[in-house]
Amino acid sequence: MTNNDFIGLAISYIYAIGLLVLGEGLRRLFGVKPDLTRKVIHIGAGMWVFGVLLLFNHWQIGIIPFATFIGLNYLFYRYRIIGAMDTQDSSPGTVYFAISVTLLFGLLWRPEGPVDSIAIAVAGIMAMTWGDALAALIGRRFGQHKYQVGNSVRSWEGSAAMFVVSSVVIFLVLLLLPGSSLSPLAKPFSLAWALLTAVITATFATLAEAVSPHGTDNLSVPLVAAGVIWVLMQGF
Repeated sequence: MTNNDFIGLAISYIYAIGLLVLGEGLRRLFGVKPDLTRKVIHIGAGMWVFGVLLLFNHWQIGIIPFATFIGLNYLFYRYRIIGAMDTQDSSPGTVYFAISVTLLFGLLWRPEGPVDSIAIAVAGIMAMTWGDALAALIGRRFGQHKYQVGNSVRSWEGSAAMFVVSSVVIFLVLLLLPGSSLSPLAKPFSLAWALLTAVITATFATLAEAVSPHGTDNLSVPLVAAGVIWVLMQGF
């Protein structure tokens, strides 16, 4: 481990604690509903993948913070410790969130080379972070047209938001991350390829979100999205 790795671990845990404090503060001081504070924490946690890319030199160390929260999030869910994450229909989605990030980073992030495929992982995680979160918020606020697949009830408005937002974030990741200072060893993609891949991937991610039982979309969406991108890259 390097000094950067130690510093990265310390900052990661401080950031995570700060997110939880922010969520609780919004709930207790300003009366923000847990449905919203949970999404604030969800988005903030997902965006920390960029902090991980910036701070850590070794992938084996960089995945530790998210891996740690597999167990911690289960305790938070099981014993309802954090009110800002405890909604009436709470699920172990936060546990699946940490599992998916840990798994994707463990499989695809290789900052020491020879090839770094972290853009695939981050694109999938951003579809979960932004697409899934905004789909839920917009679906609850504006979802007038419901549909059901198995036990999963969704709205067309929420699914449309999922598709649009996922397309945008996946496109930006594929276009901007490879070859940047956060992923210098990754092969850059053309604008046209990134756009086409984003639309195709967002379609599958939206379908995965629509059919996933309660909470499991935090696992299915990033894994399906990353899998689709990986398959498409084989023909690139």
